[in-house]
Amino acid sequence: MHRVDDEQRRVRLGRRHLLAPSARAASAVTVADALVALHATDAATVFLSVCARLTEPGAGAVERALYEDVSLVRLLSMRNTLFTVSTEVAPAVDASSARAVAAKERRKLLKHLKEDGQGLDEHWLADTETQTLAALTARGRATGSELSAAVPALRTKITVFPGTRQETVQGIASRVIRVLAADGRIRRDRPRGSWTSSQFRWTAAEPWPPSDPARARAELAGRWLRSYGPGTEGDLKWWTGWGARETRTALAAAGAEEVLLDSGAVGWVAPGDRGFHLPVDHRAALFDRAGNIGPTVWWNGTVVGGWAQRADGEPVWRLLSDVGREASQLIEAEAARLSAWVGDARITPRFRTPLERELTA
Repeated sequence: MHRVDDEQRRVRLGRRHLLAPSARAASAVTVADALVALHATDAATVFLSVCARLTEPGAGAVERALYEDVSLVRLLSMRNTLFTVSTEVAPAVDASSARAVAAKERRKLLKHLKEDGQGLDEHWLADTETQTLAALTARGRATGSELSAAVPALRTKITVFPGTRQETVQGIASRVIRVLAADGRIRRDRPRGSWTSSQFRWTAAEPWPPSDPARARAELAGRWLRSYGPGTEGDLKWWTGWGARETRTALAAAGAEEVLLDSGAVGWVAPGDRGFHLPVDHRAALFDRAGNIGPTVWWNGTVVGGWAQRADGEPVWRLLSDVGREASQLIEAEAARLSAWVGDARITPRFRTPLERELTA
C-alpha cells in the first residue's frame, strides 16, 4: 500500500482563492470542472472562485456563464447545499445527489402542510406548482414576491412545528419555490442587485434527464478524487452526504486506489494520482473549527498563504510559505487586479478563519 504523509493530503476546495498568474484556468466552465463543484451558498463565492483563476478576471464572464449561455448551473445537491457546476458535470451531480435532496424537500413540505391542518395536501401543492410555473413562463422571469402577487395560493400561510417551542407562522411561497428549484423545473436568474446579491429572480427550466444513480455516484467520486484526493471514505461521505454503503460502492466503481496515511487511516486516490498541495502547518490559520477553508493564496499549485478584504475594500494577505521575491511580486500584482475588478463590493466570508479574522482586525 502506498504511504502518504498527512501534511501532503489535499484539502477540500470550493471557497475563495487568490492565485498568482501561473495557476489560472481559461474560463468559468473549465474552473468549475477542475474543482468539480463551486460552493454557492454565498452569492459571491462562485465569482471569486472563478475569477481567481482567470487571466482577465471580471464578474461579467461569470454572469454570462450563469445567466446567458447557462454553461454553469446551480443545484441543491451534496449535503443539501447549493453548488454551482458545469453542464458537463450537472447530470452526475443531479442523479447522484440532487434527486434525493429534491425528494426529501418535497416530503418535508408535504409534512408541514399536513401538520398545519388546513387540508392542504399533495393535490393542492401540485396545483400551486402548476399555477406558479404558468405565471413564471408568462413573465419570463420573476422574483418570489412577484410570483406571490400573481399566484394567490403562494400567499397562503401555514403553521410549522405546531405545538412545539419552534412553532411559527410562515408564508408558503419560499417553500414552494425551493421545491420547484430542487426539482429542476425553475432556476435562479440574475439577481436584483449586483453579483454579490442573494435576491434572485427565477426563470423556468427543464429538469435533467434521469440516469442511473449508482453510475453517477461513481463518476462524481472519480472527479472528486482527481481534484481533492487523497481522501478517506469519511471525507467523501461528508462532501457528498451519501450513506456509508453508497460511498464505499462509488469508490470501488471509480477504481480508487488505497493509500496509507501517516495517521494510520486508509485513504483513497484516483488511479495514478500522487499530487498534493497543502503544508500541514498552514491548517490552523486557514480552516475554521468546522473544517471549512477560508480565502487562500496559491502559487504553482500549492497553498502558500491567506487573504482577506478590509472594511475599506483593501485586499490584505499573509504568506505562510517562503515563495521568493518574484512570486511575492506577482501575488501583490494579483491582489491589485482583484481589488480592481471587485471594485466597491465588500466581501465577508460566511466561514471565517483565524487568519482572515486577524487580517481584518
